[in-house]
Amino acid sequence: MLDSRHRIETPEGITLEIRPAGPVVRFYAWAIDLLIRGAFYLVIMMTLSSLGKMGWGFAMILLFLTEWFYPVLFEVLREGATPGKRALGLKVLHDDASPVDWNSSVIRNLLRNIDLLPGTYAFGLISMLLNRDFKRLGDIVAGTLVVYEQPLTPLSAAPAKTSLAPPYPLTLEEQQAILSFADRHAKITTDRANELAQLTGPLLKTADRPAQQLLSIAAWIRGERT
Repeated sequence: MLDSRHRIETPEGITLEIRPAGPVVRFYAWAIDLLIRGAFYLVIMMTLSSLGKMGWGFAMILLFLTEWFYPVLFEVLREGATPGKRALGLKVLHDDASPVDWNSSVIRNLLRNIDLLPGTYAFGLISMLLNRDFKRLGDIVAGTLVVYEQPLTPLSAAPAKTSLAPPYPLTLEEQQAILSFADRHAKITTDRANELAQLTGPLLKTADRPAQQLLSIAAWIRGERT
């Protein structure tokens, strides 16, 4: 199974873990979008063909605009996902996990013509297989990723009414740092929370579940003594 993990460290010390989508699931998403566009094109052709040459002219313009701007509009206005991507739980993001913008979406979709060469999507497929994040050429140039939609896995909260006295008196600054950690622990991954907790060194009694120990000390500082 083609799969990888892409980790992003934010300036606030929060680690975001996203999972890039491989070529197989992206092909299925593309096929769904192709069927949707095909059905739309058929309706347009049947509706406007009765207007003669003028109708065919309007139809060609609509087909051209839809082919070029269908993915861009959905990616920017619908949280990074065309209907095909949405159906399979995929979305487009920047490399730093921020929402894709107009410039990046336009670039990645304009370069799709190169990825399609020599007519069988060979360039795009080769690029994805050679890139650990499964980026086609358009993604590389635009700085984008196609990823699985999944919520950030938060650190589980400390058990209710659990507190732990620190092994030595803490300064006010140390107490504030621990309380700050407790306030934001649900916004970071378990691995990152444990990594930050281990930086406290002798404050923790054992190396087992360091983040949970620090949360228990935070509860003790707040006066939740058990």
